[in-house]
Amino acid sequence: MNFAFTEEQEELRKTVRSFLENKSSEAAVREQMETDGGVDPAVWSQMGDQMGLQGLAIPEEFGGSGFSFIELGIVLEEMGRALLCAPYFSSVVLAANALIHSGDDAAKAAHLPGIASGETIATLAFTEPSGKWDEAGITMEATGKGSDWKLTGTKMFVLDGHTANLIIVAARTAKGVSLFTVDADAAGLTRTSLATMDQTRKQAKLEFANTPATLIGKEGDGWKVLGTVLDLAAVALAAEQVGGAQKVLEMAVEYAKVRVQFGRPIGSFQAIKHKCADMLLEVESAKSAAYYAMWCAAEMNDELPSVASLAKAYCSEAYFHATAENIQIHGGIGFTWEHPAHLYFKRAKSSELLFGDPTYHRELLAQRIGI
Repeated sequence: MNFAFTEEQEELRKTVRSFLENKSSEAAVREQMETDGGVDPAVWSQMGDQMGLQGLAIPEEFGGSGFSFIELGIVLEEMGRALLCAPYFSSVVLAANALIHSGDDAAKAAHLPGIASGETIATLAFTEPSGKWDEAGITMEATGKGSDWKLTGTKMFVLDGHTANLIIVAARTAKGVSLFTVDADAAGLTRTSLATMDQTRKQAKLEFANTPATLIGKEGDGWKVLGTVLDLAAVALAAEQVGGAQKVLEMAVEYAKVRVQFGRPIGSFQAIKHKCADMLLEVESAKSAAYYAMWCAAEMNDELPSVASLAKAYCSEAYFHATAENIQIHGGIGFTWEHPAHLYFKRAKSSELLFGDPTYHRELLAQRIGI
């Protein structure tokens, strides 16, 4: 394994960063936060048509570019840095990976080209009102057989669930957890947007009442697929967290250089130096964890489950700590609504809890390595 980024990968990072600096400025983020959909349709279609970002890691036979998880991780890191408001994570990381790992060629051929082009906004609905992230948390029932299935129950905290045109749902049949696709306009489906602390990432409650659905893959194989998808999602989120953590570190250091108190920059005070040094150490360590996890995800090797949990636990804490310290270093202005520090702080807190908090992942890690 080579742990250095190639020239092409660094070029990809530069291109995506410059695109997001133009299209996902603080003003644009604040604008999209206030909308119901939480995305600028023009930017979304540009990402698909001109940049090919939605299809980046989707196999070429299904309309994508066939790049690895490393390239996807680089893009997600830049999106985390820019706090991009778009259904990218739900469509490209969750839904596309659920389809890719389902082993169902017909479902892949039917849905992946739309996701790759950006025409289909898709999501994965598996969490329920209990808020559990594991297999035991899936209690929603599916009844039927063959191509005729009906779903009844409630899914919570579904990323972009109120705007997605395709929803992949985890539900229980007689043979265990299975995955189904549901169209956005299916009968008996009620979608409600939720008020969230992090307004840059929209969530929804989905209620199913005898809603028609199509089985993906084998009945009862759902958790095997979902387990892999959740490990990949943990790695993807760690990459995103690293991007945000690097950005707030830069914000804090820049402010420490220009803010003058008692006739000298506050960066010359020992307490501020220590804060910045601690942040740098944590951010660099988080990068190491996230990058190693990205390589494991690209190889789909045996280390992925344990490394995914390790990266998610460490990067969550590093990002949240960095955003809190950034506010402290900015002092009074850091607490105001007008300053972007709170946008990163809220994203860090919500990302820390998404797919399981650090305690949950440390417990998972302990189980996975047999402690």
